Amino acid sequence: MAEIKEIRKTEREKASIHSHITGLGLDEKGKPKFKADGMVGQLEAREAAGIVVQLIKQGKMAGRGILFVGPSGTGKTALAVAIARELGEDTPFNMINAAEIYSTELKKTEVLTQAIRKSIGVRIREKRLVYEGGVKDIKIKVARSRMNPYVQVPREAELTLVTKDDSMTLRVGEEIAEQLMRLPVRKGDLIWIDANTGEVVKEGKAKGIEGAKTYDIETVRYLDLPTGPVKKEKEITFTVTLHDLDLNAAARNISITALFSLFTEREINQDIRKEVDNLVKDMINRGNAELVPGVLFIDDAHMLDIEAFSFLTRALESDLSPILILASNRGITKIRGTDIESPHGIPLDLLDRLLIIPTRPYNAEEIKEIIKIRANEMDIIIDNDALDYLTKLGVESSLRYAVELLEPAQIIAQRNGRNTITTEDIKEASTLFSDTKRSVKYVKEYENLLLK
Repeated sequence: MAEIKEIRKTEREKASIHSHITGLGLDEKGKPKFKADGMVGQLEAREAAGIVVQLIKQGKMAGRGILFVGPSGTGKTALAVAIARELGEDTPFNMINAAEIYSTELKKTEVLTQAIRKSIGVRIREKRLVYEGGVKDIKIKVARSRMNPYVQVPREAELTLVTKDDSMTLRVGEEIAEQLMRLPVRKGDLIWIDANTGEVVKEGKAKGIEGAKTYDIETVRYLDLPTGPVKKEKEITFTVTLHDLDLNAAARNISITALFSLFTEREINQDIRKEVDNLVKDMINRGNAELVPGVLFIDDAHMLDIEAFSFLTRALESDLSPILILASNRGITKIRGTDIESPHGIPLDLLDRLLIIPTRPYNAEEIKEIIKIRANEMDIIIDNDALDYLTKLGVESSLRYAVELLEPAQIIAQRNGRNTITTEDIKEASTLFSDTKRSVKYVKEYENLLLK
């Protein structure tokens, strides 16, 4: 078995619409605040999710899962992400859509097995040579992609890291530069870079970096600058998933021609999984690692069929299983693969094992706060009148439509020589990009001209 240290820390989630969420936003009594930890509204659902987190930490969720039920755009995915954040920063979070298991050549049970093993982490402790410090300055050089000339990609970067006792300027290649751009790393962030693998870890904001951008309300952690040299040996803890280890082991047992299919459409031999499980048990017994049960979130759960539901029911009974969270926006509907109707399209024997948490549509005040959070996350400046108008659109159409208009409106504002989005920019963007209601109206208007 290849050494674990050659496997990089699991990347659970790309920067996304939920990247700002750090928890459920509860007070010390478990009651939800209106806006906290990147969460807004959904007070009852967040309080219920907080109770679930306590049950998980107390080891009382064995054999049970969670089901979020509500209309589209009511924060079901956000709640699942928040639960994972409450369980710990390195808790694996794996999100799939139920329809994905039918869009691959792999067997359904293999896709679900991989999803489960992506949701179970192994926390490993070891010493590494790293470059660690606050980012005093950073410059990223970009160029047109060799594969797609319409896309700009990072080519190299130069950054200056500082501690209380040292300063060092580093030039790094495109792999590290891509990580710096994707995280994203900005002036004032506290980071470390693994000298061997080039992995970049963003720990929070460094206190005392002159000229760093700050906000009155932030969801990031502020940390003291480290002491000592920038280049040092550091004892670190990182988490990989069982699936990462499966792939690492499988890569040693295949031919060069098979290597290209390994990370796409390939079934992993059960003997390899047993080998990995034995390695992990040995590391745990030696005190070098511990298991981290993560979260497997399956959206549109009503798209699963009876075979997949049976597999998940058995998985809940396993000693080694993640926290299973399902989400559905359906009422009474047929269980896929049968003629049986059931609540949310889920068999009753599995429903009986789920704690069901309803979510409700956001009101105007909540929509406004969510738009403000998303604008801040995307470095978009919007004036108050434009924010009110965008909130109105969110109420009349949907929250998702309102959020999607932010970046087109920013482009329109920049074309007019402004950095701040105004109401006119929002109106122009909404004219160019239709919402669902206007799209349906358009289809009806030109029904005779459209293909059927």
